[in-house]
Amino acid sequence: MLFIAFSVVLGAIAHIVSILAMPALAERNAYARLSELMDSNVLTLLPDPTPLEQTLPMTDPAFISAICLYDLSGAPLKVRVPATADYTSVSFYTSEALAFYALSDQAAGRVIELDLMTSKQKAALPEDEEITAADRLVIESPSREGIVAVRAFVRERGMRELVRRQLEAATCTPSN
Repeated sequence: MLFIAFSVVLGAIAHIVSILAMPALAERNAYARLSELMDSNVLTLLPDPTPLEQTLPMTDPAFISAICLYDLSGAPLKVRVPATADYTSVSFYTSEALAFYALSDQAAGRVIELDLMTSKQKAALPEDEEITAADRLVIESPSREGIVAVRAFVRERGMRELVRRQLEAATCTPSN
């Protein structure tokens, strides 16, 4: 009986460890798949998902999505996304798909505008008394590379093109 209990516990531990290790060991994670489709530091609108084809798995068809693969090795990144009529969000992930920050238009207002940088780049910022935290939202990335995901909700099918045009005005560019 003790042998069976020991085997069950050992099997459960091996199962849990293998599930938790899968994202770190995956060779074709989201960052790797997307880097084959797009360049770094450029916001790219994703095509609308269909039942047979999706750029990213489990994409909600009620949203229009845009992706920016960032590389902070050269300079910080300035992200600017105009809010749409219903709901717009910007989420930040490391290249290993670890979410580290998210912001919606509910919190940001009409335009979501922020600077993304590494801890070294943030430490090198000049301390200007005239620029307050409310004037400039600075996000510190835990990794040099990652993903910025922009999602905009589309309430009605007839509004898709309007929301898509609004998201075309979004930018993800290195700041000087």
